[in-house]
Amino acid sequence: MAHVGGGNQWRAALPVDLVHLSPVVQQSEEDLLVTPPGRRPQRRSAFSITPVHVRLCIQEEMDAVAVTEEGIPYFFKGGHVFKGFHGKAELSNQSFAELDDHHHLGHVDAAFLMHFPDKPTEHDHIFFMLDTKVFSFYKHQLETGFPKDISEVFPGIPDHLDAAVVCPAPDCEEDAVIFFKGDEIYHYNVKTKKVEEKKFEGMPNCTSAFRFMEHYYCFHGHQFSKFDPKTGEVHGRYPKEARDYFMKCSKFGDTTDHIERERCSRVHLDAITSDDAGNIYAFRGHHFLEQDAGNDTWAADTIESDFKELHSEVDATFSYENHLYMVKDDKVYVYKVGEPHTHLDGYPKALKEVLGVDGPIDAAFVCQDHHIAHVIKGQTVYDVDLKASPPVPVKEGVKLFKGNHYFHFQSVKVMLMAKAIPEEHKTALELFGCDH
Repeated sequence: MAHVGGGNQWRAALPVDLVHLSPVVQQSEEDLLVTPPGRRPQRRSAFSITPVHVRLCIQEEMDAVAVTEEGIPYFFKGGHVFKGFHGKAELSNQSFAELDDHHHLGHVDAAFLMHFPDKPTEHDHIFFMLDTKVFSFYKHQLETGFPKDISEVFPGIPDHLDAAVVCPAPDCEEDAVIFFKGDEIYHYNVKTKKVEEKKFEGMPNCTSAFRFMEHYYCFHGHQFSKFDPKTGEVHGRYPKEARDYFMKCSKFGDTTDHIERERCSRVHLDAITSDDAGNIYAFRGHHFLEQDAGNDTWAADTIESDFKELHSEVDATFSYENHLYMVKDDKVYVYKVGEPHTHLDGYPKALKEVLGVDGPIDAAFVCQDHHIAHVIKGQTVYDVDLKASPPVPVKEGVKLFKGNHYFHFQSVKVMLMAKAIPEEHKTALELFGCDH
């Protein structure tokens, strides 16, 4: 889920992978600031939010992983594909129909996106390796003349591969594709078509591999290792449980560091907010992270341990007058901030009763010192006056979270009127201080 936050006092939660920013409708300042009396919401078009109601927990190792031209990871297993870090299995031939036309699709050996702008005939093509053949797809359409023998398209590369990953310069000495077969590593120079064989000592044999957010990951069984594509060196505490960091699962490995998992997981957050004292809460699946004000240390626990009425998977959350408002489906749960957090009598209540909007919603947030709840549903932003008093100008800005990144806006007004997406920031690296 993507999340909006008010500067240092973050006040919101949006569904991350459910957010798609499109050009914003031009609005006047009056349109942005006028709020009706009471709790009747005002409709405003802002940006589209595309919901994806799917979940994913991988029970077996993947055959191949590739990131599409849109930046979406595709995980392949047998004749199926999982799109993104959470999702139900789909038949691969629904997205790449010709795979079955030319080959009985029982598996994919390796897959990768060729992303080299100076090679227009191959740029943003997805290549699939199946036994002795290679398929090239552009925008989900098979290129003319394919499938071809692997040896024809990538001379010097063997058949029946285990994994492959693109390695642009300067990650590799020159633009290359790294192919894996057992413990043999092949660096294929995209420009010269020369092949350099290497040994990656100390790294497990990869069953799939991919490049994501400028890092390289080797998957082996249920585990993964981050590696240097030039040398194969693995730095840090690896291997780690893949389902903790790349999939949204309710159960994790016995040796998992739960705090590190929640900080550094590639699976998007469900919600994030802070209370009036500045304590930060970030929710994902069945777990949440908490950071006390003035403390750089994060703690992790299950949602049920502190918010047992919710159980798991929060849709949206915001803080208002020392209370945490949690939205799940069409219900609102309210907790008084403290140790422990106290669930208020009479809750949960219907979302329509509390915020005047039918559920489910995609996000809700209140900016610092404001009494206006900004509720986001589909392509509409509703303003709900929680106290029937004028809004206070936003000074510390808004953070909107999408996938593994967040974007900073100077104010809610700027966010709603923006015609361009600002510079993106990495959530795990810049917010939680992870090294991967």
